[in-house]
Amino acid sequence: MLDQLQPGHWELRLRDTAGPVRSVCVHDGRELIQLRHPGPSCERYIVDDGDKDVTVQYTCRGRGYGRTHIRRESAQLAQIETQGIAEALPFNFVVEARRTGDCSA
Repeated sequence: MLDQLQPGHWELRLRDTAGPVRSVCVHDGRELIQLRHPGPSCERYIVDDGDKDVTVQYTCRGRGYGRTHIRRESAQLAQIETQGIAEALPFNFVVEARRTGDCSA
């Protein structure tokens, strides 16, 4: 499912709050799994992988862990629910991820 998300510049907007918009350059949809633990050094376990959604649990040794559910609405729009522990503190949030164009060079 994550391969169906289009690479490029994406805006991540917190749902249910008027928080700041985070901009990211996404090369691969898998980058959206670990929003609070960026980088490839985490172990991932796919809990459920469907046509339009995926749930992944991951552990980052010494950095925390998380569980993320991503629902693809289109190749340019997804809903992301994620929760876990980062920097010894809990997190739990929902974001709307929307592709807005190509990444800047």
